[in-house]
Amino acid sequence: MSTLRASNLTLGYDDMMIIDELDLKIPTGEITVFVGANGCGKSTLLRSLARLLKPKSGQVLLGGNGVDTLSTKEVAKQLAILPQGPIAPEGLTVLQLVKQGRYPHQSWLKQWSREDEKVVNQVLEATKMKDLADRNVNSLSGGQRQRAWIAMSLAQKTDIILLDEPTTYLDLAHQIEILDLLFELNEAEGRTVVMVLHDLNLACRYAHNIVAIQDKKIYAQGRPEDIVTSEMVRDVFKLKCEIAVDSLFGTPLCIPYGKGRKVYVSRERVS
Repeated sequence: MSTLRASNLTLGYDDMMIIDELDLKIPTGEITVFVGANGCGKSTLLRSLARLLKPKSGQVLLGGNGVDTLSTKEVAKQLAILPQGPIAPEGLTVLQLVKQGRYPHQSWLKQWSREDEKVVNQVLEATKMKDLADRNVNSLSGGQRQRAWIAMSLAQKTDIILLDEPTTYLDLAHQIEILDLLFELNEAEGRTVVMVLHDLNLACRYAHNIVAIQDKKIYAQGRPEDIVTSEMVRDVFKLKCEIAVDSLFGTPLCIPYGKGRKVYVSRERVS
């Protein structure tokens, strides 16, 4: 299994520093979620891990090698990234998009193979996109379109998958659908999944590990049940809350303070 870590990583744009001398080791074969306030550097860090942003200093190590020393094809064989809000070329079908995921495995001597065909069919089946294979990507609903892009990422057959806010702009049902798909993928194949999520409660439900980013550094990292506290939420999100236990999953449940209606329900009415 490929490994991924950052060493003394400093990131920024022009004169603006976003991440400062950060050290991070991504747990192999598990789901890790980056959380934090808007603008804290979650997406910037994810882009750097995928070699989409060059560090100001420090390095990203993929499989023990500096990611900057590897060819684009070598990186793409170990790591797939789904950026935020990807846009498909006009007229591209789901099948054509998913086939793009096999690019790293192609060469002048090795063109499209039975193995490529098998992998594409498998990921279309796994993402429930087989019946939509001939549809134009841009004609799909938000959830379907996101599944198509995830199918392309899966077709790369990488050990590591990075996703930048994969549930943004999706309704609740489609959010759960996408996160369930990634959870099942991790459970069945042991893929390392790294995501940026805004919803702390969903992050706690699906992540084995949470990385909370605040003030250009890692504020806390570990199992949700170990690090998600009212103090962490106060410091990272500038929000007062209570942390309860999710009655269905046993994971931390953030209940923020704020304005709203209070409805008192008798125990007899609670089902």
